[in-house]
Amino acid sequence: MPIGKVKWYDAGKGFGFVSNPGDEDVYVGKQVLPEGVEELVAGQRIEFDFAAGRRGPQALRVKILDSPRRRPAHRHKPEELSSMISDLLTLLESDVQPGLAAGRYPDRKVGRQVAEILRAVAKELDA
Repeated sequence: MPIGKVKWYDAGKGFGFVSNPGDEDVYVGKQVLPEGVEELVAGQRIEFDFAAGRRGPQALRVKILDSPRRRPAHRHKPEELSSMISDLLTLLESDVQPGLAAGRYPDRKVGRQVAEILRAVAKELDA
C-alpha cells in the first residue's frame, strides 16, 4: 500500500486528494475513511489502496498514519486584535514612516518592536 500526504480535503464536500508517490494524485471520498474519522487534514500522512476510476485513481481503503495537525486557534479576541492593529498603525506612522520619508531606516529597537508586532498580527490573522 502506498503512503501519501493529504493535499487537501473538504469535509463539507466529503472528498479530497492525496499525493501518490511517482503517480497522479488519488481521490479520497468520505466513504473510505476509517470509522470515526470525519475529515483529513492537509499534510497528514495516510496509507491507502487505490484503483483506477472513471476520472482517475480512487482510494479504496485508507489507514491514518499521522494524527491531524490542527492550526492553532485564535489566541486573541477580535477586540484585542483590533487594538493591536491600531497600536501598530500608530507606531508605524509616528516612529517609522517619518524616518523612511527622510531616507533613514528606523533604529534597531524600533525595527524589532515593529517586526514582533507584525509577526503576532500576521500569525493571528492566519490562524
